[in-house]
Amino acid sequence: MKEELEQLVAGFSAVAIASIADAVDKLTGKQGYMHSSIKPRINDKRICGPAATVLESATDEFLPPQHALDLIDEAPAGSVIVISIEGGQSEVAVWGGLMTAGAVANGHAGAVLDGGVRDLAEIRRDYGFPVYAREVSPGTTLGRYKTVASQVPVRVGGVVVHPGDLVVGDVDGVVVVPIAKAAEILAMSQEIDQRELEQAKLIIAEKSLRKGLAKYGRI
Repeated sequence: MKEELEQLVAGFSAVAIASIADAVDKLTGKQGYMHSSIKPRINDKRICGPAATVLESATDEFLPPQHALDLIDEAPAGSVIVISIEGGQSEVAVWGGLMTAGAVANGHAGAVLDGGVRDLAEIRRDYGFPVYAREVSPGTTLGRYKTVASQVPVRVGGVVVHPGDLVVGDVDGVVVVPIAKAAEILAMSQEIDQRELEQAKLIIAEKSLRKGLAKYGRI
């Protein structure tokens, strides 16, 4: 299982995000890409790995994000930490410099947040760790939100993420690949990539977009 997961991660790391999004559309009948507000906030590094999920909800208690802190230490290396806030937008940071230090120490692949990130200068300077977030905010969750569960299905950017689903992201956006269909989705993504490469070569050679579209039927 570990070897199979490593092969999937390697495969999805090498294909276009758009191709993955198209393959998820076709093979699941559902949109797999997150809302465009979930985007890279630290750098343009690509992320790819199995989701380790955290759910937060509103509170007036001053509580540390314990489920997230524990998960950063306990999730397998290579995980993408995915944090969702019940009820949607937050204008607070659910991720910062110390959590980044823990994620780097444990070998995680990135973080995807349906909320904010802070300590950007520190994260860029000291870690270069990729964080995809809805917003940037200096605000704390203390007294506003608390973690209520980990490794449960969550909704981020309009897409449901189950623990273990593959999360793939770059400057084009973030796509969630259901793990049960991952091999099939990867094969179709690779096929789409190859067809687009051949189509682009034909367009250049023939100096005609129409001829490329006529032969391959893809835009």
